[in-house]
Amino acid sequence: MSETFNLPPLDIDEYSLSNGLRVVLNPDSAIPVVSLAVYYNVGSRNERADRTGFAHLFEHMMFQGSENVPKAGHFQHIMKAGGTMNGTTSSERTNYYETLPSDQLPLGLWLESDRMRSLAVTQENLDNQREAVKEEKRLRYDNQPYGQIFDLINEMIYKNFANSHSTIGSMDHLDAASVEDVQEFFRIYYAPNNAVPDRDIFWRYPFAASAAGIGRDRTCRGRRQLPRMGRSARSVSRVFDRLEDTKAAFA
Repeated sequence: MSETFNLPPLDIDEYSLSNGLRVVLNPDSAIPVVSLAVYYNVGSRNERADRTGFAHLFEHMMFQGSENVPKAGHFQHIMKAGGTMNGTTSSERTNYYETLPSDQLPLGLWLESDRMRSLAVTQENLDNQREAVKEEKRLRYDNQPYGQIFDLINEMIYKNFANSHSTIGSMDHLDAASVEDVQEFFRIYYAPNNAVPDRDIFWRYPFAASAAGIGRDRTCRGRRQLPRMGRSARSVSRVFDRLEDTKAAFA
């Protein structure tokens, strides 16, 4: 006998703040936990050909402190509150997330707000995290069997540079990067109108993102036009790219 399993529809509430920040809410009364994720519309596809690896570098830089949070303070605040957190980078986006007891939602919003508006992009932090990225590349790519297989596959599949190059980037490019290069990357892409915070709120629904003032004083300006990549297969064995110039989705 077969049974049909139907998932209930998600209760999604979506709106935008006056600074351009898009907010997506999904309340759930199952358990007293809140999950907060901030997605920035920037990935390795946005990088210059002579400055690859910046999107992934910022995944590291975002934990190096801000105006009101010291270096590594983000980790300490979250862990002391009984939560977990991390970040990830892809060719399409960079995201940062925390899972906390629901009464700690203001803490998560404040931490994300502070680093969005006042990240400590300094020479010291750049030098430190540049070396951390190099070590990660040695560990996960260079010294792993088949560690570079997905990079090689992307180079064969995609003809456009935006999607064909490695997300972790070139170590030579990172060595050549100045702190001004990195500050400019932050200015262009890490702004409220280029981000979407998503919150799965369990048990209760006490705060709006506007109360935390996420990214209140910054807007995203001067963004480069990005290629939109489409894919289709002419045969089972051949995949080709179709590039279409368009403005950035959050311009």
